[in-house]
Amino acid sequence: MRIKLLLGIVATVALLAPAAPASAAPRQQRDDTGRLLQQQLAAMHAAGMPGVFAQIRAEGDAWNLAAGVADVDTGRPVRPQFRQRIGSITKTFVATTVLQLVGEHRVDLDAPIARYLPDVVPGELGRRVTVRMLLNHTSGIGDYAPVLFASPEAVEALRLRTIPPRELVRIGLSQPVTNAPGERWSYSNTNYIILGLLIERLSGRGYAQEVSRRILGPLGLEHSYFPGTSPYIRGPHMTGYAMMADGSLGNLTVFSPSSGWAAGEMISTAAEVNRFFRALLTGRLLSPALLAQMQTTVVVVPGQPEAAGWGLGILWLATPCGRVWGHTGGVVGYGTYTWHSADGRRQVTLAENLIEYAVPGQLHPIDHARDVFLTTAMCGPQAPVYHWPA
Repeated sequence: MRIKLLLGIVATVALLAPAAPASAAPRQQRDDTGRLLQQQLAAMHAAGMPGVFAQIRAEGDAWNLAAGVADVDTGRPVRPQFRQRIGSITKTFVATTVLQLVGEHRVDLDAPIARYLPDVVPGELGRRVTVRMLLNHTSGIGDYAPVLFASPEAVEALRLRTIPPRELVRIGLSQPVTNAPGERWSYSNTNYIILGLLIERLSGRGYAQEVSRRILGPLGLEHSYFPGTSPYIRGPHMTGYAMMADGSLGNLTVFSPSSGWAAGEMISTAAEVNRFFRALLTGRLLSPALLAQMQTTVVVVPGQPEAAGWGLGILWLATPCGRVWGHTGGVVGYGTYTWHSADGRRQVTLAENLIEYAVPGQLHPIDHARDVFLTTAMCGPQAPVYHWPA
């Protein structure tokens, strides 16, 4: 069902260029690439996405782009510098912090979580699930999110509700296990709530404070933060929407982030997400040995080990231009995608402000337009269009 958007909104674009190139040819190529990416981003808006913005970096060039409206009622345009709820991309920040603690010999990746949190994951499960299994989603622990977000009514009830992290863990542990510990991959937000509690137990600080101290501060991520119990987004941002059953747009901008906590509460910008991943992949945050541990992966798609691999808070995809690393982040009202070449030289972070717009299992025109944009951003305009995971 198409979204009723204000007409006549002109897609906005801002380009950040490096120093003037040595010849006109590189400048022309850069400008042509920027125009193509802008057209493709505008195509997402035309397909039904109210607002979208992105930063693309490639070999020293950077494009900061935006299209559509930040608010369908006012027609306020989107700006590339907006802040965004980045959802599960939070997990990569948390995993990096845990690995730094591993490097300081304060936690063992292959130790059972019961060694550190016997009161959080008790019994036989706590003795069998390791820290590594939590990081790479092979613990078998159930996911609390489908329980909390089971219906539109349940989502509405969460809007201003603060849920303690131990309650999130309790819900996850109350669900049937998905597999024996270590047997296979099965995504569970509960894993990262437990890891947030692990960081707090080991550091003696709030997990958000510890991630900020170790990562946000040193990298100068001034617009990235953990909202805690505040349901508001500080600074300029898009309104976040969900498609309702009657085809209208429900405004989910004001929403308690406690249901995400260490699994998905962060707010950031496209540029700062790119800066974090560039620092991570180029060895600024982890030693070579620890980065290798992070990039040691398990199979995601049974029977297709060549398709994708999930590491410790990060995953790779086999795209037309080789493996790319990153994560996605879906949260009420917002979707974010961040993908990077292994050397951090080519990057894209894309932010959207509408969820629940498609029939499950069907490729919506928005999804196709996104696939085209992300493929061009990471692999160039000549590459065959790759279907990027939502």
